[in-house]
Amino acid sequence: MIDIRKFDSLGHADHGWLDAHHHFSFANYYDPARMGWGRIRVWNDDTIGARSGFPPHPHRDMEIVTYVRTGAITHQDSMGNKGRTAAGDVQVMSAGTGVTHAEYNLEDEATTLFQIWIETDRPSAAPSWGAMPFPKDSREGSFQLLASGDSGDGVLTINADARVLGATVNAGDSIAIDAEAGRHLYLVPSGRVRVNGVEAGPRDGVAITGEDRIEIEAEDDSELVLVDAA
Repeated sequence: MIDIRKFDSLGHADHGWLDAHHHFSFANYYDPARMGWGRIRVWNDDTIGARSGFPPHPHRDMEIVTYVRTGAITHQDSMGNKGRTAAGDVQVMSAGTGVTHAEYNLEDEATTLFQIWIETDRPSAAPSWGAMPFPKDSREGSFQLLASGDSGDGVLTINADARVLGATVNAGDSIAIDAEAGRHLYLVPSGRVRVNGVEAGPRDGVAITGEDRIEIEAEDDSELVLVDAA
């Protein structure tokens, strides 16, 4: 099954400093048909204005992945961690028993990012945070693993049976990835693509299950972010 969630059908909230589009029910947006996809609970497409951001707030028992599309985000938390994550790079936070954090755009231009929440497999684990650079040219034409529930993968580790992957593909080219039929995959492209022949537009959500191989044909130069979860 491949279900396209068109960008203009997503939940939307414009707070001035934050322009947010919600792929799944979040905050004041509620759609009983879009409560999550497998263990993926939140996928927010956020634009954060210059010199603004999220003030300190708490989380617990959730795996939170931030994929920066343009600009940069600066993180600070109650564990003493602080770091700046720039476009194409990824940060992860395992909220565990509880953590308070702030995310600010300290740049002079807007920052755009995906904020992805995945249900944890380890409730009440110790909280943690990490970030890694992932240059876009290293994933041209193929998917690169960015975060994983397997600490042996050598990438950012999350406490969930899930993988976060990124790729770039040029117009007219295609890439493919194997999948397990029982998994839940969610893909967001930056441009027009065909997913196993099904058309998707820029920033649409593509919910996939029951497929054992995914082929993506690019009609535009596109950046792809994919989560494969239980």
